[in-house]
Amino acid sequence: MASHSPTVGFDLDMTLIDSRPGIKAAFLALSDLTGTSVDADLVISRLGPPLEHELAHWFPADRVDAVADLYRDIYPRYAIGPALPMPGARDAVEAVRRAGGRAVVVTAKHEPNAVLHLEHLGIEPDAVVGSLWAEAKAEALRAHGATVYVGDHTGDVRGARTAGALSIAVPTGPCDAEELRSAGADVILDDLTAFPGWLASRTEQASPTGRASRTGQGSQASPAPLA
Repeated sequence: MASHSPTVGFDLDMTLIDSRPGIKAAFLALSDLTGTSVDADLVISRLGPPLEHELAHWFPADRVDAVADLYRDIYPRYAIGPALPMPGARDAVEAVRRAGGRAVVVTAKHEPNAVLHLEHLGIEPDAVVGSLWAEAKAEALRAHGATVYVGDHTGDVRGARTAGALSIAVPTGPCDAEELRSAGADVILDDLTAFPGWLASRTEQASPTGRASRTGQGSQASPAPLA
C-alpha cells in the first residue's frame, strides 16, 4: 500500500470504546452467579490485560478458565448496551478511510464480543482481531501491514514496538501520559479527537506533493514514515 494510504491499528477498550459501565455490570453478574465477591470498581480501573489475568485476582487457578467461559457467555447480555464510544472514536476510524487506508481493531477482548461492541456503536473497521495482548498484538499488526497502532495502555505500546509500528498513545485508560511515554510511545495525543489532524499532517509529510507538517495536539517524537 502506498505510504499515503496507511493501515492503522486501534485498541478497543478505553481507546475506541468506554466499556467500563458494561464490564462492571458483567462482573457484578458474574459475582452473583459464582458466589465470589469481586470488586467491580477495581476491575474497571485497570482494563487492558486479558480477562484471565483479572480473574486470577478473584478465583483459584483451577477455576479461571471455566469462569472466563462463563463471563464471555454472559457478556453480551450485560456489557454491550451500556458501552459508549470514546470521544472522536468514529471520526478517527473514518479518518483512516478518508486517507485511503485501512483500520484494524486489535484487542485482548474475545473477538465475537469485540465485534458486537463495534456493531452496536456504529464503528466500522476493516478487520477485527481479538484475544491478543501486549507483544502478541504484533502478530495481527504485521499480518495486516499496520504501520501505526493506537492504544491507551503500556501493553499497546509494547505491541506496536514489537511490530515495528509507530505507537500512538492516548491517556484515556488506566495509564497516564508519563507512563505511556516511559513505555516508549512515539506520539501522545490527549484523546482520539486529535487523531484525524495528526493523521492528516503525517499524510501530507508522506505525500510527494505534501506541504510542511502542521503542529497538532499532543506531543510526539521525530517523524517516522506511515508505511
